[in-house]
Amino acid sequence: MRIGLEIHVALPTRSKLFCSCRTDASEPNTAICPTCTGMPGSKPTLNRNALAISVSIANALKCRVPESTSFARKVYFYPDLPKNFQITQKDEPVGAAGEITIESGKRIGIRRVQLEEDPAKVIRQDDYTLIDFNRSGVPLVEIVTEPEIGNEEELRMFITELKSILYYLGIDIDRELKVDLNISVSGSRVEVKNVTGMKNLLDAARYEVQRQEKLVKAKQGVVQETRSYVEKDMKTAPSREKESDEEYGFIFDPDLASYKTTGIRIAKPVYASKIAKEYSKRYGVKDSALRELIMFNSGNLALIDSAKDRHGMKALITAVELLQRYASKKADPSVFERVVEIVEKGAYPDKEMMLRIEAGKSVEVHAGASDEEIDNEIKRLIGENSKLLKELGKNPKAFNFVVGAVIKKYKSNPRAVSERLERILKELE
Repeated sequence: MRIGLEIHVALPTRSKLFCSCRTDASEPNTAICPTCTGMPGSKPTLNRNALAISVSIANALKCRVPESTSFARKVYFYPDLPKNFQITQKDEPVGAAGEITIESGKRIGIRRVQLEEDPAKVIRQDDYTLIDFNRSGVPLVEIVTEPEIGNEEELRMFITELKSILYYLGIDIDRELKVDLNISVSGSRVEVKNVTGMKNLLDAARYEVQRQEKLVKAKQGVVQETRSYVEKDMKTAPSREKESDEEYGFIFDPDLASYKTTGIRIAKPVYASKIAKEYSKRYGVKDSALRELIMFNSGNLALIDSAKDRHGMKALITAVELLQRYASKKADPSVFERVVEIVEKGAYPDKEMMLRIEAGKSVEVHAGASDEEIDNEIKRLIGENSKLLKELGKNPKAFNFVVGAVIKKYKSNPRAVSERLERILKELE
């Protein structure tokens, strides 16, 4: 099984790719002009900010960025493209031959990164069709992977890693990424178009793989086609036969020149997963705990980096978790520093204490239980219930029961208690 992706990312520009119309209009057909509606005689002018962002994305994905880039016309006939072609890139995209390293350590190749315009939005109602041209010309980056994703888990890891990289580049990842899945089980490639949301992506991939496997098992051919994902049925359905590059009739766009990429100010990429892995090894903390805090939160990463040379990493992680859970506003460094110091004394502030700290009021700090006291309490709970030990390794409710009981008695750090319990369970194996 092989899965490749074509991911469309809307860029955070104020104006469209080839005209000055704004990108944030809400009322239909209010941010339009002759260029983005494809009127005869209109001429495109490249949005240089969109080019700079797209080059930054290509660089962050470790692509080879050429010295110059150009545009092509992708010809097809559909109501969302009144000029009957989409301006995109083909022979000289902004990036090629890159890669993303996912959580498992596997590298997934990036075939190309290209800058292109979004078509208009087609809205079908009853027996008629509406078109909103506000979206027409919005700058997109299309990221095309190699077909190297091997299963659902790798698909989840890849999308998570990509979204984190985009987040740290300032891309609004709350706007759903549109993803086309290219899935091949037996050699024939099927494309599932315009899937949004992680759950839908995983469900669509699962269904399509199973559908193709059944066809192969029954010795029926898999038709190369384009399908759509029907969310309510959690199935893919036929849409049209898959077009080839020849059918699209790509030609160089004569209205747009070649554009230099040298001299463009490139945003420095941040690989939060790599930072989490490095800190995990250096400070002896769980990689997963750091990933959860910093993959999509630059503020948390800044707080940790500001204090990692003065305090223990476990205390920093706990302090950030407490601020996320209880703080009523964005934490300033002085509040964070105070929480870290309290945690390092062995205390685990509750909501009331956190609010007092945030308000700058004095708090009474009581040192928490020692590791030995926590271990003894865990062993006591297990010893008093012989069935509990059998359930702990396989039943999350049993595990959480023990953790909760210790926290209730000692007001201890949940993460510390969980780690002590895991250690004891390994000793008892």
